[in-house]
Amino acid sequence: MSKEEELKKLREDVLNCKKCFFHLSRKNVVFGMGNPDAKIMFVGEAPGYYEDIEGIPFVGQAGKLLDKLLREINLSRDEIYIANVMKCRPPKNRDPLPQEIEACKPYLLKQIEIIQPSLICTLGRFAFHTLYGQKLSISKFHGKLHNAADFFIYPLFHPAAALHQNAILPYLREDFLKIPEVIKNLRYNNKKNNNKKPVQITFFDL
Repeated sequence: MSKEEELKKLREDVLNCKKCFFHLSRKNVVFGMGNPDAKIMFVGEAPGYYEDIEGIPFVGQAGKLLDKLLREINLSRDEIYIANVMKCRPPKNRDPLPQEIEACKPYLLKQIEIIQPSLICTLGRFAFHTLYGQKLSISKFHGKLHNAADFFIYPLFHPAAALHQNAILPYLREDFLKIPEVIKNLRYNNKKNNNKKPVQITFFDL
């Protein structure tokens, strides 16, 4: 089965999911989109109003900023994969409860397993905490590479946060501009270690 077929099957599972009450209020499942062979995967928190209407991740103002930042490092949505921790919009955009996160998290982990990206860029503290498993400060740990056992995480501020707080935007842009170098170093270290499991790397090592 190809990656496209596996993702299509997983999407059907999400469409039929009733593990939490979000399916009662959502307009659309926001499964994810992009290249199944992507080396870089971006993971956000949860769909918002416009995402719920269109069924596509990051289509509002935050999405426009994300597209702009991608262009600045010569990437487009066709070359990456974008998903969220939660596949449905939480009612009134509230924070999901721990049990709701645990119900939806396996879908994201399966997406990661299928796509097998070299790097996962988490957008915002919620996605970072969910995938890393620890509630570390995004303000302190953004722009640093973290080994989460099965994949590498590169935490970024959420584009929506940068739109609401102008002081965050320079940090978000600076971290984005480092992404090509992060990928380059990951490839170098994987090759150097002869495909052995790589050790944790931070920008202090690059």
